Amino acid sequence: MENTVNGIHHITAIAGNAQRNYNFYTKILGLRLVKKTVNFDDPETYHLYYGDKEGTPGTILTFFPWQNIMTGRRGSRQATEIGYSVPENSFDFWLNRFEKHNVVYNKVAEKFGRPYLTFLDPDGLKLELIASETADVRLPWETEEITAENATRGFYNVTITTNKLQPTADILTSVFGYRLLEQHVNRYRFVTDTVENANIIDLVEVPGEKPGHVAGGSVHHVAFRVKNEEALMQYREKIAALGLNITDKIDRNYFYSLYFREPGGVLFELATDNPGFAVDEPVERLGSGLMLPPQYEEYRSSLETTLPKLA
Repeated sequence: MENTVNGIHHITAIAGNAQRNYNFYTKILGLRLVKKTVNFDDPETYHLYYGDKEGTPGTILTFFPWQNIMTGRRGSRQATEIGYSVPENSFDFWLNRFEKHNVVYNKVAEKFGRPYLTFLDPDGLKLELIASETADVRLPWETEEITAENATRGFYNVTITTNKLQPTADILTSVFGYRLLEQHVNRYRFVTDTVENANIIDLVEVPGEKPGHVAGGSVHHVAFRVKNEEALMQYREKIAALGLNITDKIDRNYFYSLYFREPGGVLFELATDNPGFAVDEPVERLGSGLMLPPQYEEYRSSLETTLPKLA
């Protein structure tokens, strides 16, 4: 059905130095730079999109890199962890790679019966590699150093830390169609059955936790996936009927979006599959050029001078 939430579309975070961010995600973690564009509200800042070969929803991690941004603080009212799906036998590879590149990490542990490896990006963003229960058949982006037997497949889950579980859980279940799958202590795992991957949201309830501060190394928002604009606007009606403030439809060039802040304080986005990342450059050349929104095209020469070169 078209009027369903189909898991995670993308996750957007905040970084500091753009070159350092690019190096980490493409050269160490092995993601593809799917799109190099600019922040709609601050065109002298990049908006970088990393993902799989075709920029498939459910694989896209995006960043606003602000050179002098202060460091954020993890806490409540935040998305605090991003999980990537990897092959189950790949942990030795990643441990060796993190050692080689001086990546901060913890030893492999277990969550809901699945092994996972926690690590930090250069800005302190908390990430996890998780071995999926079933074979993840999504085709990975491969590099000379990271082949398919070890490469990330896209998102496994995202974790939200909240002071009070129920208001956020109600949005996930009553509005987005998720269901509670299992619970361990104060971690509640919600899943949608509309897709096989990037379909898990973990809520961690910590009543006394102080609110985090969204800045460098923080998740800015979590975007959920819908098929098209018709489904998008149906969700707008449902969310507005709850008395929550939600934006009008926004054209983000590669998808159409709505934004609202869920009752637990996290900024949620709903984003469409259409038109996709190949709308302005072919799949084989994704991420190779600076792609500007139409309103900034007249400033291309200036922006190409101002924006740092990525290599």
